[in-house]
Amino acid sequence: MILDRYLLRQFFPVFIVAVSMFVMLLSLIDLFANLWRYLNYEVSLKEILRVCYYYLPKSFSYAMPISLLFASAYTLGDLYARNELTSIFSSGIPFWRFSVSLVAVGLLASVFAFFFEDRVVVPTFRIKSDLSRLYLHQQRTENNSDIVIKARNGEVIYSVDYYDHVNNTLNGLSIVEQTATGSFIALLRAPQASWNGEYWVLSNALIYQWENGLLRVRPVENSDVYREHPDTFRRNAVAVEDLQVQEAGFLVQDLRAAGLPFIGALAEFYHRYSFSTVSLVVMILSISMGGRFRKNILLMSLLASLAAAVIFYVSEMISMMMARLGYIPPIVGAWFPVFIFIIVGILLLRNAKT
Repeated sequence: MILDRYLLRQFFPVFIVAVSMFVMLLSLIDLFANLWRYLNYEVSLKEILRVCYYYLPKSFSYAMPISLLFASAYTLGDLYARNELTSIFSSGIPFWRFSVSLVAVGLLASVFAFFFEDRVVVPTFRIKSDLSRLYLHQQRTENNSDIVIKARNGEVIYSVDYYDHVNNTLNGLSIVEQTATGSFIALLRAPQASWNGEYWVLSNALIYQWENGLLRVRPVENSDVYREHPDTFRRNAVAVEDLQVQEAGFLVQDLRAAGLPFIGALAEFYHRYSFSTVSLVVMILSISMGGRFRKNILLMSLLASLAAAVIFYVSEMISMMMARLGYIPPIVGAWFPVFIFIIVGILLLRNAKT
């Protein structure tokens, strides 16, 4: 349709300018937040620019929804101010039909955002994080303390006071063995266990078992029974945000199988899908708001875009925090703000001038 092409020709130049502005703004915020650290460690300009380069895809991922919101609100507001929409409405074309091309752009942008995040943003942001830690001399520790691990479908439970990643040792080890129904079999305690590449070698281990109605204790000779890999006990230094969707799904499964806390990782996994729909959400909001400004269109569109984006991201942050803490289901924490803002956008659209 000619009007669709005309609307998109008005929309895309504004979007390109807006996304360029927001990407530059986000990149500068990240740069200045770490600038004093770079200067402290005498990081060269070339290395700083390299970090900024790998942060650009992440900046674009954050900037695209805000830019779509601003560009569509400004475009529709500008058409209202020039009385072009009045002519369109006079010809009998409803507002929702005129705006359907912008909704289509939002839908395509959501699909693009999902694959762009998975294939481009995740790998480049991982490189950016690694470079930042290298240049700023930051190290991740993989030691862990106060660990409880369920293995073999819950029939073996490890309790460890401290795991030393460098030496591959478990300190203050207790192992509870039980049946599939939860009946107690034995309790094994050892001050230390060392990994020999295949299994855990126990030092001065004692085992507690019921014998003839009495709980008896006896020393345990070393055996190759306990073969859980040391990675099971180390601090989980891998975040869902640093993994592609398939890898993130495997991480959630591994955490669940090991009896480790997985609610936060599951919430982030669902959030990977829900975040990609933000472009569609903001398009619906912007269409409903776009024609409400007849004066100071640039300023009002910018303020409305930033306000709506801030409200959305804050509500999303709160719902995700509640999901990580277990107050609400992970899938609700990830998708609740999306559905709420879609409903708000539809209600605003119903009251929009036509």
